[in-house]
Amino acid sequence: MGGTQAIRSGKDGRGGLGNVLSGLAVAIGFALFLGGFVWGAFLYQPYTVPTDSMMPTVRPGDRVLAQRIDGEEVRRGDVVIFTDSMWSDSPMVKRVVGIGGDTVKCCGAGGELTVNGTPLDEPYADTTRPDTGLAMPPGQAPPSGTPFEVTVPEGNLFLLGDRRAASLDSRAHLQEAGQGTVPRSAVSARVDALAWPSAKMLERPATYAGLPGGISRPGPLRLQLVAVAAGAVLVLLGAAYGPLARVLGRTRRQERAGVS
Repeated sequence: MGGTQAIRSGKDGRGGLGNVLSGLAVAIGFALFLGGFVWGAFLYQPYTVPTDSMMPTVRPGDRVLAQRIDGEEVRRGDVVIFTDSMWSDSPMVKRVVGIGGDTVKCCGAGGELTVNGTPLDEPYADTTRPDTGLAMPPGQAPPSGTPFEVTVPEGNLFLLGDRRAASLDSRAHLQEAGQGTVPRSAVSARVDALAWPSAKMLERPATYAGLPGGISRPGPLRLQLVAVAAGAVLVLLGAAYGPLARVLGRTRRQERAGVS
């Protein structure tokens, strides 16, 4: 009888230790869960994309998560959020094709864009020809309209939509100062992931990796999601310890009573 009372009161250390560990799990889990959300809210901002200019990468109505960054962090291939009064008073989303010093040219022998003479393999781009409605051969992008060749001024970016036949982008501003480029300072965020209705990370295009400066590294979104998920699991496990211990204790007492 004395041993049973010791177990129930936690005097043998087991019950007390379990309570301490469950409380610790709840505290750590809550810190991870809340910290992941706060960290994410500090670094990321949600946007809703209103147009189809970035299809098939981003569709109209898609909710995206964009990491707040400085324009100096932008690399080729990034999908960025920017605001430029020459384009629109509202934030816009486009892909960075060229940075300061690059020569962007349309089009190569296969209809592809070139950067500094290097043809781009753009599997993310819409591959439908606007003139025929037919798909282009694999690896080839659709014609971009009027041929052009632009040398991007230092500190500026040349931006295109992935749906080349339906995007009003740098090509629509070639006759303006800067030949359609925008300053890096116009960029406020870089899209890291789609949040709704689909949820997936946005991959960096490998075609830019071999160019000077390479491609950008993904933000800490995955780590934040892991922290939130791990925190939720710890909170649930810690909170479940008390009820589970009571049920097990009751079962053991009933078994002992039945034996005696």
